[in-house]
Amino acid sequence: MKKLVLFLTIMFMTMSYGQEIKQIPLINVNGEGKVKVAPDQVCISATVETKGNNAKDVKKQNDEKMDAVLKFIKKMNVPTADFKTKQVALNPQYDYEKKKTSYNAAQTVEIVLKDLNKYDELMEGLVQQGINRIDNVSFESSKLAQYQSEARKIAMKDAKVKAEEYVSVLGQKVGKAFTISDNSQVYHPRPMYAAMKTEMMDASGASNQTLAIGEIEITANVSVSFVLD
Repeated sequence: MKKLVLFLTIMFMTMSYGQEIKQIPLINVNGEGKVKVAPDQVCISATVETKGNNAKDVKKQNDEKMDAVLKFIKKMNVPTADFKTKQVALNPQYDYEKKKTSYNAAQTVEIVLKDLNKYDELMEGLVQQGINRIDNVSFESSKLAQYQSEARKIAMKDAKVKAEEYVSVLGQKVGKAFTISDNSQVYHPRPMYAAMKTEMMDASGASNQTLAIGEIEITANVSVSFVLD
C-alpha cells in the first residue's frame, strides 16, 4: 500500500511539474557595434637572418648584427620594457645535390613603439643595422580594452533596437535578455612595409612617406535572445 501511495505521489508531482513547464516566447537578434580610433602605438617584429657553411661563424655574425640592432633601439630611447628577443634559432640545412650542410641563424626582436613619429626613422635604422626581414607590423591602441567595452555596449544597444523594431508591429514588448553570445573578433590593420627602406629614397636622399596609418576599427558582434512580454 505504501509503495502504491509513493508511486501515485511521484506521478502527481511529475504531472504537476510538466504542466508548469511552458515554452518561453523569445526573439533572437544579432547586434553589431563599431568604434574607430587612431592607433597610438605600433608593434614591430623584425628578424636578423644569416647563412653560411660554418655554424660557429654564422652564429657569431648573427649575434653581432643583433647586438647592433639592440643598441640602435636603445639609442632611439625605446624603453627596455618595450622590446624583447622573441625567437633565437640555429638550424642545419643539408643540400642533397651538393651533399653539403649549411647553417641558418635567426634572431627575432619584437618592439612596441609608442611614439609613431619615430616609425620611419626606426624602420630605416633597423635595416641599416642588420635587420633583413620584417615579419609583422601591427598598428594598435594602448586603450584597446576600453574601446572593446564601448563596442560591446553599442552592439547590445543595436540588438535591443532591432528586437524592438521587429515586435513593435505585433503589439508586443521586449523583455529581459534570456541568452547572450559574444561573437567578437579583434582586427589589427597590418600595412605593408618594404624591407629595404633604401629603395624608397628619392634622388636627393630624402625619405618619402611610406604609409598611411588610418584608423583601427574595433568591432563587437553579439547574439541575444530576448523574452517577449
